[in-house]
Amino acid sequence: MLDSFFGIDHTTAPVTDFVVAESNLKEIRPFIDRWHYSHGNIPSIRHCFKLLHDGDCIGVIAYGLMPMMGAWKAYEKYGVTKETDILDLRRLCCIDDTPRNTESYFIGKTIKWLKKNTDYKCIVSYADPFHGHGGIIYQATNFANLGMTSPGKVILWGDKMYHDKTVRDYNRAHFKKTGERIPAAIATRLKVALESGDAKLVDTPGKHIYFYPLTKECRKLMVKDGVTWN
Repeated sequence: MLDSFFGIDHTTAPVTDFVVAESNLKEIRPFIDRWHYSHGNIPSIRHCFKLLHDGDCIGVIAYGLMPMMGAWKAYEKYGVTKETDILDLRRLCCIDDTPRNTESYFIGKTIKWLKKNTDYKCIVSYADPFHGHGGIIYQATNFANLGMTSPGKVILWGDKMYHDKTVRDYNRAHFKKTGERIPAAIATRLKVALESGDAKLVDTPGKHIYFYPLTKECRKLMVKDGVTWN
């Protein structure tokens, strides 16, 4: 069970004792709702993993496609030619009682799995200073820092946070079937909440962009572009 860790201290265990296993969004969603700051909707998820110690789940990761349509095109110079060439590390969270290098160990193991079992070319992820994150765990996992995104806005609704562009999200399944874009259910609900005042827009600083090449070709293009690793 994903909540079986309560009352157990895992901080003294070596991270090499931890086991990474495949999972699914339905299984890990309650864990994310409890331990991740955003609590928001997570569309377009493709791969989920859980981190186990003595049978207890102590962390989860969810990878998905980039949420905004056409966002992948920003990385064409690194060999990305279509939406499904790039993964976005959408969620990463662990319980509090784990060793300090748990997250980087967890990410590293999932990267090895993705290289072995998929054809993705690269991974992108974002560290959000708005929530006190500078990206140390990505630096420890050999991600390259590509700079900062522009300042933006988020939508706060109840105890959940959404990207402001979520109000323009569309039903991808319907679009693939019919070619017609209709608003996603969450987009419609957010618009209503904003209009009623139940939700509000909040300004945020830019996020650190971290990028990891999964193929030799992608890495070569990054080096050619002058990307360095700290």
